[in-house]
Parts: sequence; structure tokens; C-alpha cells
Amino acid sequence: MLRHLPSHQRPRERLLEVGEEALSLTELLAILLGTGTQGKSVLQLSNELLETFGSLQALLEASIEELKTIKGIGQAKAIQLKAAFAVARRYTSMNQEASRRSLYSSNEAYILLKDKLEHLQQEALFVVLRDVRGHVISVNQVALGTLSEVLVHPREVFYPAVRHKAHSVIIAHNHPSGDPTPSLADLEMTRQLMHSGQIMGIPIDDHLIIGKNSFVSLKDSPYAHRGAYGLFESHR
Repeated sequence: MLRHLPSHQRPRERLLEVGEEALSLTELLAILLGTGTQGKSVLQLSNELLETFGSLQALLEASIEELKTIKGIGQAKAIQLKAAFAVARRYTSMNQEASRRSLYSSNEAYILLKDKLEHLQQEALFVVLRDVRGHVISVNQVALGTLSEVLVHPREVFYPAVRHKAHSVIIAHNHPSGDPTPSLADLEMTRQLMHSGQIMGIPIDDHLIIGKNSFVSLKDSPYAHRGAYGLFESHR
């Protein structure tokens, strides 16, 4: 049983110590399952799942009834696995769909993001990661705010960009009021994030503010070029 293993060999403790990428598929499944059964540890149960279905794809596609054919996998565990697999498939599908896109205009970026943002009741900030050819690598939510503002630190914005080796990013947030007119706080946040991006060598190509069936692109908008805000001057 796992309780007899040294802590550095237990899947949960190993994930905390070395991160999920260092764990085997057997260990990750063991964490999802939580417990084994009488005479069979959760690691043994996980390994039996993989051996029975033969591949990760076959396991992901298995029905609840097929999962329950494994001794130790009851209905509760089968449902738990199916839910986890469904989340993984949806995430993969979302990013595969996004990765087929190249964004050449603010309107294309708006089409990609509007369904994620325009109906939210709180402000949220999303980051679109792009490669050197302008292809979308992934779309990431990096902050969730209140009814009227989103508070974000540059490290939250650029962490996924560094992790995925993005060449540039587009940022976007919503206005729950439905009016996408930029506020002074929006302009100041953009200025700070652009400064951070220049230091890190990961430029911000645009900042979209999304309202109800409408949006403002700060790259294209005169709002970003008034007063002290000389944002996106290279795009003018």
C-alpha cells in the first residue's frame, strides 16, 4: 500500500516536489483514482488500466461500462475518470482549434475571444500566445477580477508566454457593463504590461477590450495615442 512507501515515492507528494511533468502516466492516473482496492494498491490499479486498454487514447475513449470491467473500478471511480478525460479532451480541442488560426487583424482576434469574454459578469484577462509567424499557440485566462476591474501582475501575463516560448502576445479583457470604451486604468495597465514585454523581449501586439457585441482595439484606436499614452506607436 502507498502508506508504506517513502513519501518521495508517493504520487501526490512527488507531484508537489517535482511537478506533474516529472510523473509517469501511471502516477497521474493514481492521483485521479485516489485509492486502490483490497489487495491492490492504487498504482497497481492504474497500471492495470493502462495494460488492459493498451494505449492512452483507448483509455480516454473507454466507456464507463468498459472502465468498470477492471476490478477495483466501480461506478464512482469510472465517472471520476470520464470527467477528467472530458476536461482534457475539451482543453486539447480548444487549443487545436485555436492553433490552426493566424491572426492578422484585431477583428480576427475579437472573433477568437468574444465567446470567452463578452458574457462574463466579472472582468477577466486573457492572453493569446503567438509564434513568429503569427499562428496562435494557445489562449490562456490569466486573471479574474471584480465587477468593474481586473488586477493583474506582469508575471501572470508573461508566465505562459515564457513557458510556451511565444514570440508575441495579444491581451484582451472584458467590460461587464457592455461598453468597451477604455478607461485610464486600462491604458495604464497596457502601458505597464508593454514595458514589461519590451524588457522580456515578448511584445504585446494588441490589447482588446470586449463589450457586448463590440470591442475596442488599442492598437487601432485613438484612445491609446492621446495625452501621455503613446501606445502601439509603431503600428500607426
